Amino acid sequence: MSKRLRVGIVGGNAQRGWARDAHIPALKHLKDDFELEAVSARTQTIADEAQAIFGAKRAYADSIALAQDPNIDIVSVTVKVPEHRAVVLAALNAGKHVYCEWPLGRDLAESKEMTSAIGPNSQVMIGLQGLSAPAIRQAAALVASGSLGSLKLMRVFSATAGWGAEASPNHAYLQDKRNGATLETITGGHTLAAMEALAGAYVEVDARNTTLRKHVRIQGSADVVQRSCADHMLVTGQHASGCVSTLEVAGGVIDRSFSLELVGENGWLKISGGHPGGYQVGLLNLETSFPSEPLTPLVATGLDGPPLNVAEHYMRFAKDIRSGAQSVPDFDVAMRLTQLLDTIDLAATKGQRHRL
Repeated sequence: MSKRLRVGIVGGNAQRGWARDAHIPALKHLKDDFELEAVSARTQTIADEAQAIFGAKRAYADSIALAQDPNIDIVSVTVKVPEHRAVVLAALNAGKHVYCEWPLGRDLAESKEMTSAIGPNSQVMIGLQGLSAPAIRQAAALVASGSLGSLKLMRVFSATAGWGAEASPNHAYLQDKRNGATLETITGGHTLAAMEALAGAYVEVDARNTTLRKHVRIQGSADVVQRSCADHMLVTGQHASGCVSTLEVAGGVIDRSFSLELVGENGWLKISGGHPGGYQVGLLNLETSFPSEPLTPLVATGLDGPPLNVAEHYMRFAKDIRSGAQSVPDFDVAMRLTQLLDTIDLAATKGQRHRL
């Protein structure tokens, strides 16, 4: 067995958060390949609690210090998007491998700065874990093999329970577009990444981004915040393959499931999933109009929900680090996706079609 990769989690909190819900259970399930070396949080008290409950060796109140820890191989950045830049740059400057949650930065300038900082000894992965889901990977392989023939049309509906009429106190910052973590970037970005993985890069887009609920009540209080980001997206476009696509992204939806249908000259494939956190969070199903191989087994059988595809992502990253390959989505993919989202926003703002 290869030496286990030592992981430091930036954003360790035993009471809440994506690290607790997704990263920690994924790493524990993959204990033959990874070990949790350290955690950091905004206070030493929170970090110490996370260390005790998660089983880490060390706890930091300073995330930069964790990023510079010589005993860490991979720095996993799971804090809020505005905090990504400083930690990622520190980790890359220290020669670490980096797993950064999506979105990479608040804007394209931050994403470019972080991408430019990658040194020859560091490998990076962006947290678009839906791209590691077996259903997405097998669908992409079927497209690449020519099983569908020439691609014609893709129809996608992508929903999330987030960005509804209410938000938890911890999600109040998601309503402010300036923070870079919005319905467009998170639910929209994850979905657009899958669409490009199947139908190729967008070459032209038209869009309408709408804020249907302009005021959001904060749960457990009388506070109301203004929403400056969209909570509904409509995107039409054409891909490099010639395929045309339609996408609806809907916030505040819990009674409709994710659905993707891709039609080619030789048949169709359909991907479906029902997790309220978005398509990238849970198990996905793949159907085809023609005989196809069963889905590749999950690397972490027995997991469900948030850790499921994160575990798939970690295992692919480990293989890349050990082999020197680059099969996982990296920061270049993150920059491409950020540029796509900027173009969609521009098309929606200007009310006209734009080319990429």
